Amino acid sequence: MPRTTPPRVSVIIPAYNAMPEVTECVRSAMEQTLGPDEIEIIAIDDGSTDGTGRELDRLARICSRLRVIHQPNSGGAGGPRNTGLDLACGDYVFFLDSDDYLGPDALRRMVAAADENGTDVVLGKMVSVGGRAVPTAVFSHDQPRTDVFSSHAYRTLGCWKLFRRSLIERLGLRFPPYRNCEDKPFTAAAYLNADGISVVADYDCYYSRNRRNGNNLTLTAADLVHRMDGTRLCFETVVRYLEPGPRRDRIMRRHVEWELCGPLRALLPREDEQRAREHYYPQFRQWALDHVTDGVFHLLAPPDRLIVHLLRADRYDDLMTVARHARRDAARGHVVDKGRVYWAHPFFRDPAKAVPDVCFDATDRTPVHHDLAGAAWAGDGDVLRLSGHARIDDLGPLQPGSRLVLRPSGFRHPDVHVPLMLDGRVPVVFAAAPQQPVPGTDEQAATAEGGSGATRFTVDVDLGTAASGAPLGIGTWNVHLDLRAQGVSRTVRLRQPRTDTDGRSSTPLPRERILGSRPEPVTARLHFTAEGHLALDIRRAGTASEPTCRVTAVAWEAPGTLVVSGHLTDEAARRPHPVALRAEEDSGRVREVPLSYGADGGRAFTARMPLAKVRPGRWALTLRTDGGGTPIPVPHTHRLPGTRWFRASRLGRPYYATPLPHPPSGVLTLRVAPIRLTAALRRRLARTRQGHGRHP
Repeated sequence: MPRTTPPRVSVIIPAYNAMPEVTECVRSAMEQTLGPDEIEIIAIDDGSTDGTGRELDRLARICSRLRVIHQPNSGGAGGPRNTGLDLACGDYVFFLDSDDYLGPDALRRMVAAADENGTDVVLGKMVSVGGRAVPTAVFSHDQPRTDVFSSHAYRTLGCWKLFRRSLIERLGLRFPPYRNCEDKPFTAAAYLNADGISVVADYDCYYSRNRRNGNNLTLTAADLVHRMDGTRLCFETVVRYLEPGPRRDRIMRRHVEWELCGPLRALLPREDEQRAREHYYPQFRQWALDHVTDGVFHLLAPPDRLIVHLLRADRYDDLMTVARHARRDAARGHVVDKGRVYWAHPFFRDPAKAVPDVCFDATDRTPVHHDLAGAAWAGDGDVLRLSGHARIDDLGPLQPGSRLVLRPSGFRHPDVHVPLMLDGRVPVVFAAAPQQPVPGTDEQAATAEGGSGATRFTVDVDLGTAASGAPLGIGTWNVHLDLRAQGVSRTVRLRQPRTDTDGRSSTPLPRERILGSRPEPVTARLHFTAEGHLALDIRRAGTASEPTCRVTAVAWEAPGTLVVSGHLTDEAARRPHPVALRAEEDSGRVREVPLSYGADGGRAFTARMPLAKVRPGRWALTLRTDGGGTPIPVPHTHRLPGTRWFRASRLGRPYYATPLPHPPSGVLTLRVAPIRLTAALRRRLARTRQGHGRHP
């Protein structure tokens, strides 16, 4: 029976000589829990000669949702993906390589994330099969709505993601005809124009593997001849969609590291000398001149800074020397001078080379290893005792002046510093996740004096006097370590221990405690954030006292303008009262408007929050109190309808705001997003058909 409604997802599978992996790949799409009516599978046989085409035809005979296209070999995955895009009808598109396969519930979870959060791109957790490298940082925790500036999403530019098809068509995106790097410009353009990105990290969505026959394109087309066009297009894509400035610099850094410096270091020395000097080197140099601003330069690690400097200075012979000996020179260790750490590369302070020190400065990248070994309440007082071990690579024992730093989150207050008690050095195998190595370090070659042992520390934080003799303020405090060694200072977030050498988790956190040093009931709770960072919450006991205010009404004054009204309670005379209505988006962006009180000092207040110009996202509404105390949630109400308006700055495009039906913690949360005209028309047609069905 012909399909009458579009599918939710079009799964596009490019396949070339993909036996036997293609069978499991296609079956993983056929067996998705999303439902047979919600998926179409488009498999493109790109001129296979190993029976891949016949196997796809066999699978199509048992699955009506599978459509097989046979075409002459195009030389890369981009061509067959474009064929699939031209045929796709789904609300979303998912690109599945024929080597790989999906978890059974992957598409349902990703579609739900896109629908719930109004996002255009969804990343599903990737899993390595057989040792193939996959990104991990972006999948540390679920992210309902984020962007490339607030997450690690841009570190993974493979196209194995869920894309809203209307975004692809609006941008006219197609894959260029390159054998390598063809998906990076495509994904970059989608990222930089997406109305939000979701990350599904609590389920294994995508299983990535190498083929048994070893003919993955990433392996067979790894030379520079296959990479240069795609690299050029990556740089051009960033320039096209981002204005110059810090935001572009942050994105451009990724391409300078992975598409310029990495291949130059690893691949350029393999090329024929004349071709390397006359063909590839000028292209690399031009990219460095055009795209590595000073802002990008200072974001790079020392080995990449050195390469960029030599490119800018047009020093081909020195550049090739650095590239040829990169592996050897990475193990040369560090030099400490006047509180700075420098990579001890042969060019460092060589008068004949005259390379600036900044090219070797590794101070901010010197790895810090730490382990939280204990956390407990000390005695009957309000003292939190933390203990553990820490060291800065190659810098010997920690020095006095090392301290714990409590940094306020979401409210204004000076940092609180508490000195560490240092108890000497002990051998420690750190359980924390490995950090990105600093070029020039060699853990095994470190001497006993230089870095094989850590310093044991203990710190007692008296919550009643920590803030310069005053109690630690109400709110969330992020916990940092500020470590000193050989005059070098490094500050890092204190992280959750992973597993010990026996594979067991360690350091359970103490239970929430009611603090006895306060005139009002206050609790303290130590916890780990979703990212694994240690944080301390100081909160007023939930049932001990009346709130300082009550919200009595929430309504739309006009399309796009929300009005919140309420009044103070008697408790406001003893505690900070609300001064502003605050809207906070999932990625951390904040909008505030002041509360208006009666001129006669009355207790009633009103606030008008214009939402017509906020960026799309999920915005949680709270009342900020004077002095930066705990925000007061604006309660969710089923009486508040949605609203629509037209945004003049977007050529009259319609937008909407609607309350989430089940917001986190009961806080009124509004979803703000553009109305997708095709989806709205489809829903209207569906309602019309349903109406006709009820009233023939």
